Amino acid sequence: MLRRVTLLALLAALVAAPLARADGDPASDYLLTRSTFVPPDIGISAADAARLSATVGLARAGGYPIRVALIGSAYDLGSVASLDRKPKLYARFLGQELTLLYRGPLLIVMPNGFGVARAGKALPAAQRVVDRLPAPGTHGPQLLQSGIDAVRALAASSGVRVTASQPASSSGGGSSAVVWGLGGGGAAVALVLVGGILALRRRRT
Repeated sequence: MLRRVTLLALLAALVAAPLARADGDPASDYLLTRSTFVPPDIGISAADAARLSATVGLARAGGYPIRVALIGSAYDLGSVASLDRKPKLYARFLGQELTLLYRGPLLIVMPNGFGVARAGKALPAAQRVVDRLPAPGTHGPQLLQSGIDAVRALAASSGVRVTASQPASSSGGGSSAVVWGLGGGGAAVALVLVGGILALRRRRT
């Protein structure tokens, strides 16, 4: 039974791997179906990450749809690590990748600045808005708050008022950030493992 559980977990992992990093660029997979990409390793809890999602949701409800990717390091870029600290260039690159399902504004938040694009093309007016904001900084909560501030500023420049949210309070992601960060593939592996363990316990009983 234990061998069977292990085999099922391995099979699930093989199926999940292409989904999690279909083209080696994690954000491009997440943002096809989600409004935000927050890497699970940059010290942001699920509760704080939800603040960014809520801000994006309010902007969308007001008529300004946007998707946001927080990039803390080259690791978060997968196979395009060469675009680290190049938010404007990465915004155009990622925007082009998302055109299959999303062609709206895209915001990239990196420690050294912001990038805004739509469908692979720069948005000069929007870029000027975020260029006036302070540099995000290197810590996860700083990136998160900068992303929230940038979304509010961009929405305001389009006539959409988004209420402020409380400052980020996380000093470390903890287990909640890791669980929240699991994509569809990771969740599938977890479900298989949990189901297998429960089945094994029932068998022993």
